[in-house]
Order: sequence, then structure tokens, then C-alpha cells
Amino acid sequence: MATLSPPVTVHVPKTGKGGGSSLPPVYRGGGDEGRGGGSPDYGSRLRRARLGLAVAIAAIVMLFVAFTSAYVVRQGLPTLDVKTNTYVRDWIPVNLPIALLLVNTGLLLFSSIAAELARRQITRQAALARVGSIPGVSLDSGKGIPWLGITVVLGSGFLAGQWMAWRVLADRGFYLATSGSSSFVYLLTASHAVHLMGGMLVLLYAAAVSLLHKPLESRRIVVDVTAWYWHFMFLLWIYIFALMWFFR
Repeated sequence: MATLSPPVTVHVPKTGKGGGSSLPPVYRGGGDEGRGGGSPDYGSRLRRARLGLAVAIAAIVMLFVAFTSAYVVRQGLPTLDVKTNTYVRDWIPVNLPIALLLVNTGLLLFSSIAAELARRQITRQAALARVGSIPGVSLDSGKGIPWLGITVVLGSGFLAGQWMAWRVLADRGFYLATSGSSSFVYLLTASHAVHLMGGMLVLLYAAAVSLLHKPLESRRIVVDVTAWYWHFMFLLWIYIFALMWFFR
């Protein structure tokens, strides 16, 4: 004998009026209007900063490529001697203070290492800051080694050493207008020093924003970009030093 089951009530969702349909609810993450905790635009800001750094480095590379081309061409190019009305080769090998320049190279190397340690230090601080924001978690608030300041001190030592090298060149009779070779030595080293001083100004700015307690992510971007620029300055100096040493 067949039995009848009780009727089942099915609730049909209502649609929006006026021909439109209701949209499903949108669930957002916590903080920063659904874009997650921390700085929402940090990644894009860092990419833009690194892109600007790449453009600046490309311009500097092109400048020193032009200097190198002029250096090589001028080295083999004779000049006209007005007294004898003949072409002579006036390229005089420069007696470089190799020992002092090697010391300067070591200072710049250690400053580049310090810049890298400063970059890693602030990256670690940013990572720990996210962990420290968790309730019930306490972290050591020690400042650590001031690698940024050490970088500035070592960079200043390199610049002072370069000034001493120029003084030694002058004592040996090699001035800016002595010959084409000495002119290029001063041009290459001075151009590098100017670009290095630009990096030092940015390092000082990074130290200033740290003292003023600016947002950690902003300081991290400044230190990150400046550290990579400092590494480039060290590699550029190695290239200049080798060019002057082996192509005198």
C-alpha cells in the first residue's frame, strides 16, 4: 500500500527589482580596506624605485662607456707638434699610487658589504614587525649594529683616500693638464667620486628618516635601492681601476 510523504517547502531566492539581479556579498580581508595588513602598495613602490635605479644605472654605464671609448682612442691618437710640424705620440703613462688605490678599493668593498648587511637588517626588521603585531607575541627591540652608519663612514674614507691619491699624483708631476693620460685619470676618478657622493647623500637621507621614525616600509625602500646602487658603485670602481692600471 502506497504512503504519502509530507510536502517539502522550497525557498526560492528573490531577485532584485527593476530587472537587475542582486550581487553576491563580497568578503574582504582585515585591515587596509581588504588589501591585507602592512603597506598595501609596498610592492609596487619598490618595483618603481628599482626601475628608476635601473634607468639611472643604465645612464651611468653609457657615460662611462663613452669615457672608455674616448680613453682608448686618445691613447693611440697622435697629436701635432707645432714646433716640428710633425705628429708625435704624447701619451705618458701615469705613475699611479697603486698601494693607496688598493687600500681605497678595500674600503669601498667593506662599505658595500656593510650596505648589504644594512639592507638585510631592515628587511628582517620589517618581517619581525609583522610578527610582533600578533597579540601575545613579544620580540627583542634591540637596534643591532648600525650598518648604515658604517657604510657612510667607510664611503667617506674611500673619498678621503681618493683625495690623497690625487695629491700623490700632483706630487709626482701628474696634473689635470699634464697630458691626455693624466687628464683621463682625473676625469674617471672624479666622475666616480661624484656619483658615489650622490649615493652617500641618499644614505644620509635613509639615516635621517630612521631617526625621524618614518614608516618602516619607506625606510626599507630607501635602504634597498641605495644598497644596490652602492654595489654598482663598487663594481664600477673595479672597472675604472683595472682600466687605468692595465691600459696606462
